[in-house]
Amino acid sequence: MRKHILAAATAAVFGALSTLAPAATAQTKSIDLQSVFGLQTPSIGQSPVKWAERVALMTNDQIKIKVHGAGEFVPPFEVFGAVSNGSIAMGFDWVGYWAGKIPVANLVGSMPFGPNPELFLGWMFQGGGLEIIQKAYDPHNVKVIPCHLVVPEAGGWFNKEIKTVADIKGLNMRIAGLGAKAMAKLGANVQLVPAGEIFVSLERGRIEAAEFSAPQLDLGLGLQKIAKHYYFPGWHQPASWDTIIINMNVWKGFTPKQQQIMVEACNANITFNLYDQINAQIDAIEKIEAAGVKVQRFPDEVLAALQKASTEVMEEEATKDALFKEAYASLTAYTKRVGRWGDLQLLPRNK
Repeated sequence: MRKHILAAATAAVFGALSTLAPAATAQTKSIDLQSVFGLQTPSIGQSPVKWAERVALMTNDQIKIKVHGAGEFVPPFEVFGAVSNGSIAMGFDWVGYWAGKIPVANLVGSMPFGPNPELFLGWMFQGGGLEIIQKAYDPHNVKVIPCHLVVPEAGGWFNKEIKTVADIKGLNMRIAGLGAKAMAKLGANVQLVPAGEIFVSLERGRIEAAEFSAPQLDLGLGLQKIAKHYYFPGWHQPASWDTIIINMNVWKGFTPKQQQIMVEACNANITFNLYDQINAQIDAIEKIEAAGVKVQRFPDEVLAALQKASTEVMEEEATKDALFKEAYASLTAYTKRVGRWGDLQLLPRNK
């Protein structure tokens, strides 16, 4: 009798498992994501790949995200529109690329002479930043998840020395975001060139100067083979945000737990990429110097002019868009108030 009971129980268990197995398989979602960057670009190239791996791990492979590099489905600067209309389910971006559609994206992407990564991180998640940018994305049917915080960038690569403000006038330069508007105020001819085209544009003389990112990423583009002057600080992007963007209908198709996993995977991504980037910059600078490039700081006169121009640009933009105005006031106040903590903690350094 006991054997019959055990046999029946065993059969019931295996029957239940066989019934559950197809259901679990049916729940698996395979989703495409296109980045605005090439996947071989240091740091930001592999960032969405690592995020996708974390999502797969935490969902037990119920969500599998296939990451595609720049241009695989649409040109880099069309990723936001493709996610918005549902042509692509997900994207990975630098926020500032969408300033043409969403003015506040310029400020959230990076604020010239603005907060360092630590303060920008605090503002995004504790100071109201994420709520502001999501309000701007809602009309476009896009969910935004901050997922990669870029460390302070370089000021850029130049074919000539920048000794005075006059040296900027007439300069053909690749530069993005609000920094481009500030450079234009000082007389530069600015243009936005996709990351994958910067090297060729500089090599062929279509531009005379270019900024892209931090030394680690700049080195990967090979710009040290062309330009001989590498300037700091990255006044235009002392910190900047890359994000995962998801079509809102796709986002709503995930369970609350799956949505939370995607957010937590981005939190892990931010942490990993911060320490990975910090560790990589000095190695890159030394390699750039070894290639014969002169690494130097902008003259104080030039930085003062750039700061004045940047403030004028941001104040002008704030008059044109309510969400830009809200974010500018919020980020400025947050940086001043919370930044005091960092000022009090500054230690003298031995030179």
